[in-house]
Amino acid sequence: MDEKMINMTIDGQMVEVPRGTKILDACKRVGITVPTLCYLADISSYGSCGVCVVEVENSRRLVRSCMHTVTEAMVVNTHTPRVLHARRVNMELLLANHPLLCTSCERNLSCELQSLAHRLGVRESRFPRTRAQCEEVDRSSPSLIRDPNACILCNRCVEVCESVQTVSAIAMIGRGLNTKVGTFNDGGLAASPCTNCGQCALVCPTGAIVEKSCEDEVFAALADPSLTVLVQTAPAIRVGLGEAMGLGEGALVTEQMVSALRRLGFDRVFDTQFTADLTIMEEAHELIHRLTNNAPLPMITSCSPGWIKFIETFYPDQVDHLSSCKSPQQMFGAVAKTYWAKRAGIDPRTIRVVSIMPCTAKKYEAGRSEMDGAYTWWKEGMGLGEGERFADVDWVLTTRELARMLARIGLDFATLEGSQFDDPLGSSTGGAVIFATSGGGMEAALRTAVEALTGTVLENVEFSDLRERKGIREAALTIGESTVRVAVANTLGNARILLDQIKAGKSPYTFIEVMTCPDGCIGGGGQPIPSTAEIRAKRIASIWEEDRNKPIRKSHENPSVTELYETFLTAPLSPVSHALLHTSYTKGDAYRYGQINDLA
Repeated sequence: MDEKMINMTIDGQMVEVPRGTKILDACKRVGITVPTLCYLADISSYGSCGVCVVEVENSRRLVRSCMHTVTEAMVVNTHTPRVLHARRVNMELLLANHPLLCTSCERNLSCELQSLAHRLGVRESRFPRTRAQCEEVDRSSPSLIRDPNACILCNRCVEVCESVQTVSAIAMIGRGLNTKVGTFNDGGLAASPCTNCGQCALVCPTGAIVEKSCEDEVFAALADPSLTVLVQTAPAIRVGLGEAMGLGEGALVTEQMVSALRRLGFDRVFDTQFTADLTIMEEAHELIHRLTNNAPLPMITSCSPGWIKFIETFYPDQVDHLSSCKSPQQMFGAVAKTYWAKRAGIDPRTIRVVSIMPCTAKKYEAGRSEMDGAYTWWKEGMGLGEGERFADVDWVLTTRELARMLARIGLDFATLEGSQFDDPLGSSTGGAVIFATSGGGMEAALRTAVEALTGTVLENVEFSDLRERKGIREAALTIGESTVRVAVANTLGNARILLDQIKAGKSPYTFIEVMTCPDGCIGGGGQPIPSTAEIRAKRIASIWEEDRNKPIRKSHENPSVTELYETFLTAPLSPVSHALLHTSYTKGDAYRYGQINDLA
């Protein structure tokens, strides 16, 4: 027998599994899905819920299959009367402290606790409430709402925040019946180092953490005839919305999405991909400027607002490495309320820009005080006062919020005929599409930067080394007589590794891309739930497909972007470009947040 394999029996079936396999995974090999709630593959095996118990022969106790590994000749039974009874009791105990307000909960019909109770045949709990008191709902964050009363103490959110993102904004606090998920000194998310990434909301099995919704505000704006309401859609939405509307994982629904937004009542349907191409133009030329002017290197991308909050908070001494480019979302708002407003002859004060994003941190980004470039641009010419100040982007909706809005108006998404984005802010290239994936922004920038530096046409626009699904990936490019090394960091935990290299003076890279969420924006905190590695792989495949099908795949070849420069911006990095498309960063309170993490 292979010493690395183990023979065991599960429900009477012999199975051979690798040494070190968890019982839970061994059961899957014989077609048995053991119920789980607190378990999160590759991240958390906290074992708090107890619904994954199985019975091991010759043992007097039930074991939690997500935590226990197999042993040679082990005999496991997954549905004995003792096992089924224990699972039901554990579920009843969970329900005893959970508010039974399913019809008003945002996670109704997509709640794992609700689904599991149905699967286990639990309709009510025989046990009295044991928690000491009801907790106040935390609404302090600009992106997220946290309801401790709906929390089942599964620890998933804590693990993803600590292990994947290395932020540790939340932790288990209190003792005994007073145990809960909280922030340092129980001060709320806004007083914590939270980056607003929303990965906690994505893994929460109940409605304890959800995005802060602005659906009602957008509906009200759409109904106001005095307003011109524009909408922009991020690249990742076209592979997330169909999934949220029941069309299958990774469904590519670009044209149906456009039609659906028109049916909602938006005056113009534009594409964030237009300003993703614009971002590449500015970012690539900024990189060239840094290379030729002895400016701080490596340059690091700045499109992911959760990442921006992270570096400002934990590595404030390294913000000079950040590209000064705003994100495509914010560039769009600034361009829409200046260039497009002037072209359309519309008072920018009556324009409302709505973003559809896969990201909860985009809500935080839109509200940052620096993001009012259009107001600053118009201020002197229109004689605007402080009381007339307006933001570049007014509201941000997640993929889930848009799906709920479409469901609210009763739209049959599956039967919609597709349509095209409006001009000119709806034109985009393949370089813009791939912004949705980790490594895509880097690849798009290189498609433009390499041609700009060498003066030659890049025939192969796909950089395979940057497409591997690894936490950190790198590539070495020969540009002229020089070798340029670039890197991609996937999640904040991996970004921390690269930042520590820079801090130690050991970074070999010229250019670094950082995306906050697993696999990039397609795994953002506002995407459909669940968002497993397998599901994200299907979304990624659809993004690459859309890139390949685009007639133009390089951002600098977008004719609408060329026209924007010729008629308004004049050139990349011009004074107008800097005023509208670039920004600066804050240092944050790193010392205080460092203390929070040490104590958490």
